[in-house]
Amino acid sequence: MENKGLWYKEYKQGRRFLVKIVPGESLVGRISELINKERIQSAVILSAIGSVKNVRLKDIKSGAKLPITSARLIDHEIEGPLELLGLTGNVVPNENNELDCHLHIMASKASGDVVGGHMFDAEVFATCEIVLVELIVDGIERHLSKSGGTPTIFFAEE
Repeated sequence: MENKGLWYKEYKQGRRFLVKIVPGESLVGRISELINKERIQSAVILSAIGSVKNVRLKDIKSGAKLPITSARLIDHEIEGPLELLGLTGNVVPNENNELDCHLHIMASKASGDVVGGHMFDAEVFATCEIVLVELIVDGIERHLSKSGGTPTIFFAEE
């Protein structure tokens, strides 16, 4: 449903998963593996705690204008280890019906400084415990937004 800039779609909660990922594993790789194995079409990450290292982020440069282009983004790689304070995001199919994980992370350094951003991947350091919920919803895909310049959720018209 669209209402002057506000788009939304009702969904039902499907299965709920408590996930533990062990040291040395890829967060995105293992989340993707679970989603494929369980044949989940869409999901949301409710919470995640643990520790990570080798975190790959991409953040928008300060003062950037729309649309977001690669020149307006900064790649970060943080070796860590870091304390995982939170991981949030969603997984929906793209226009080719392939899995598309959109995840954001917050983590703290030993100094107590907090870092975060759009996470492309991270390696589990000691452990990672995730709560993942399956979404039961039809007519949702991630496409490249021409106005924003980034892949965002689009709803099929009903």
